[in-house]
Amino acid sequence: MLSQIGAKEVTPEHEPKLVNVVEEMSLAAGTPRPKIVVLETPALNAFATGTDAKSATIGVTRGLLDTLDRDELQGVVAHEMSHIANRDILYMTAVATLVGLIVFVSNVGRRIAIRGLAFGGGGRSRKGAAGAALIALVIFLVFAILAPIAATLLRMAVSRQREYMADATAVKLTRNPLGLVGALKKIESSSVPMAKMSEAVQHIFISNPLRKFDEQASALFSTHPPIRQRVERLMNLS
Repeated sequence: MLSQIGAKEVTPEHEPKLVNVVEEMSLAAGTPRPKIVVLETPALNAFATGTDAKSATIGVTRGLLDTLDRDELQGVVAHEMSHIANRDILYMTAVATLVGLIVFVSNVGRRIAIRGLAFGGGGRSRKGAAGAALIALVIFLVFAILAPIAATLLRMAVSRQREYMADATAVKLTRNPLGLVGALKKIESSSVPMAKMSEAVQHIFISNPLRKFDEQASALFSTHPPIRQRVERLMNLS
């Protein structure tokens, strides 16, 4: 996945400030230092991946490194470290698997229901039973259509709550909510998009790389809460 998004591992010699901040937050979180990578893009974003602390990776964009001060960078790294400590990647993988299973079962059920509606029926003596079966098939078809939508909405809602949780945990690690607030404001004000980013990885970033689309769509289908709402919650912690 890292190679797909163009992430490259860095060393203390090349990125001393970033490595130092990650080491500080690893110590605060009580987890091993994760692998550290940088995406060479002017966009402002960061991410964490890995199913546990030993396999974890934290990545930031070049634009983020060049734009944020140390306190803001610390807030972002603490947020990503929180995802690792809270095992959010594993949690969201399990949720995504469940949603995928629901979608698969619903698709199969929908095809069965459609086929039943197309070929169902019978003689007059079976008219009552056929009518009841028809009603049952219609209900099942409606359920099969709505279930994947409901499951997707649930996955998005869970993702948004994990973002709020990571923000709160980051404040516990840094004891400085204003650092993360400043970082989020700069990320929100940036007009540089993440190029060629798949929807499949949008949930791992601190800010949805597809947020320009999501601003026009329903917030219910977004993997991230609006940044202004995250800022408001963080300010209440200060």
